[in-house]
Amino acid sequence: MQMVKADICHAYQILKKGGLKDENIIVFMYDDIAHNLENPRPGVIINHPQGGDVYAGVPKDYTGKEVNVKNLFAVLLGNKTAVSGGSGKVVDSGPNDHIFVFYSDHGGPGVIGMPTYPYVYGDDLVDVLKKKHAAGTYKSLVFYLEACEAGSVFEGLLPNDIGVYATTASNAEESSWGTYCPGEYPSPPSEYDTCLGDLYSISWMEDS
Repeated sequence: MQMVKADICHAYQILKKGGLKDENIIVFMYDDIAHNLENPRPGVIINHPQGGDVYAGVPKDYTGKEVNVKNLFAVLLGNKTAVSGGSGKVVDSGPNDHIFVFYSDHGGPGVIGMPTYPYVYGDDLVDVLKKKHAAGTYKSLVFYLEACEAGSVFEGLLPNDIGVYATTASNAEESSWGTYCPGEYPSPPSEYDTCLGDLYSISWMEDS
């Protein structure tokens, strides 16, 4: 799970470098690795063998048990009253806004993981996207999904006329892959015994 959370932190840093303000970025992150006893660099998260700290400055909008399906869907729909805990920030968008969603976790057929139960099911997620479209609260929405069998979350479910462009780390039947893993080249620093990133996520972020 190191690489999943490192991906999210790295994505935040890219958005900030691109000029977005924190008021326009919402971060869901369980936040259990930076200060974990097993982290060889306490308080630091890296996403590349020679990479710098991607954890510093990341806003903790929703952490721990606040990272749940109910809050995720409420935030996407801009429903402030349905949010429980956290910063209270929601996607308060209008008809001319462009939205980018990056989701990174484990996955399976028609489902993506959450650090809390229940998980996110494809039909429920697509229903939320349909509702947001019906409300007229975006011009376009781009969804990047890092998970195994991620294609199954959208395949046959996502309409092609609601202004949503989705790209996934894997099709409906295959695994996604970690990268910068021990024994590979390039490998993580010697003190790490885990992969540092995910191949799909690293591919778009290192090209951004």
